[in-house]
Amino acid sequence: MRCVIGVLRVKCLFFAVYREILGTGELELELPPGARLAELIAVVRTRPGADALPLALVVAVNHEYAPGDTVLADGDEIAFIPPVAGG
Repeated sequence: MRCVIGVLRVKCLFFAVYREILGTGELELELPPGARLAELIAVVRTRPGADALPLALVVAVNHEYAPGDTVLADGDEIAFIPPVAGG
């Protein structure tokens, strides 16, 4: 990712059923500086098929679970983690 002044670039990773819902496993997005995780999630929810995503999402920023008020930084990696069933 290259740095552009006034733009925050992040990489989103989607696994398992989320990859199927969104039709991709990876997405690079641009946001304004100071954007929070909740804003990124709102952008993802505008993608085709995203209406099938659950209301409550588990998301990690740079391999750490993160709440919606987490401020994002340029180059962050955001993983959307689907629910896991097992038995």
